[in-house]
Amino acid sequence: MTVYYYTFGCKVNQYETDCLQELMSAKGHFPAPDPKLADIIIINTCTVTGSADIKLKQLLHRTRRENPESVIAVCGCFPQIYGDSPLLSLADVIVGENNKSELPALIDDFLRDGRRRMSVIPHIKSEGIEPLSLERGSDKTRAIIKIQDGCDRFCSYCAIPYARGRSRSKPLEDIANEAKRLVDSGHKELVLVGINLSCYGLDLPDKPDLADAVSVVCSESGAQRVRLGSIEPEMLTADIIERLSHEDKLCPQFHLSLQSGCDKTLREMRRKYDKAEYLTLVSELRKRFADCAITTDVMTGFAGETEEDFRESLEFVKSVGFSKVHVFPYSEREGTIAAKRSDQVPINVRLERAKIMTEAAKISEKQYLESLVGKSYEVLFERERGDSWHQGHTRSYVLVKVKCFTDSLWREMRNVMIISAEDGYCIGEIVDNQEL
Repeated sequence: MTVYYYTFGCKVNQYETDCLQELMSAKGHFPAPDPKLADIIIINTCTVTGSADIKLKQLLHRTRRENPESVIAVCGCFPQIYGDSPLLSLADVIVGENNKSELPALIDDFLRDGRRRMSVIPHIKSEGIEPLSLERGSDKTRAIIKIQDGCDRFCSYCAIPYARGRSRSKPLEDIANEAKRLVDSGHKELVLVGINLSCYGLDLPDKPDLADAVSVVCSESGAQRVRLGSIEPEMLTADIIERLSHEDKLCPQFHLSLQSGCDKTLREMRRKYDKAEYLTLVSELRKRFADCAITTDVMTGFAGETEEDFRESLEFVKSVGFSKVHVFPYSEREGTIAAKRSDQVPINVRLERAKIMTEAAKISEKQYLESLVGKSYEVLFERERGDSWHQGHTRSYVLVKVKCFTDSLWREMRNVMIISAEDGYCIGEIVDNQEL
């Protein structure tokens, strides 16, 4: 049978969907090019924001309407928290966050007898990480490896600890083996991801840390590039940064989650750092990594955020010099401390502040891209269009487009001179026609 996959949310979810695709293919169910042609629809959910829930609702109703005969399977964070939601009545098979590997067997059971299946297992403190791993990965240039799951931090606005459970880590040996398989299958860049990467290893017997995980992948996998996913600042120490800086294959791009540039708001969010500590980490990263790019997330309109608080956050974001900022308005998550507060910021104000913050972020990104003009960088090419434009990313994750009449540069690395900065990307020229 044919399967179409929808993935909401973060790179961790993308990784888990890739794992599900391999498991489904092993059972003889192969990807469909169009959801309307699929026998099975698998939806891997996210519930970080209210907009994710709205998109899921729209997708489920549209799928039932446009492909009524398909088997709909829903997994992930939404059913883990909202397993009793009437919305899930539209699904035939449901699993939670930490048992996605059960999904293929449950789908086959449903196909056999038509009985609805639901398996959502409550999280417990002692649980381990689900043994999902990739054999080959997708046909993309880079492959994602989940090395950590869950979070113990319980920020006041966040439902993720309830959806994902406590922090738990993949053993170093398993990471090394998976990384080598993915490189052997053709991937040149590996991205290590987690829900709270900085906490990697705290639950393992020998207490490895993030630098140990990076070292194993860099030294044992054969990858030409290794990249880190989003990092929470509170566990990223100067010692770990110093050790990471010795890994030549590690890409100098760090997504260091900020959430707010206002100390009062950070305290009320129950974040474990302030602006000064955040700036110290940024300074340390820039000192240790040449051409370092710092990207981040910023929330606007958190409960109790005054106009003065917002302006403080805005000015801080402007001052850091981020290469890219993901801006989003705060949305209440049921069961969190922040959602119970009586001083919620009106939604229209949240959105207006997000618009202002986004404009400031675009200026910062433009300045960063303009600083690259006239310099040469190694670009790993990922795709090409019919008009001979090829595109890929630098080690600092800048999107670069090159006009080249070669049939394909897919998965090749070339030195590229940046000749202009555009809206969100750079234009370049290949200066070395030999693959690196």
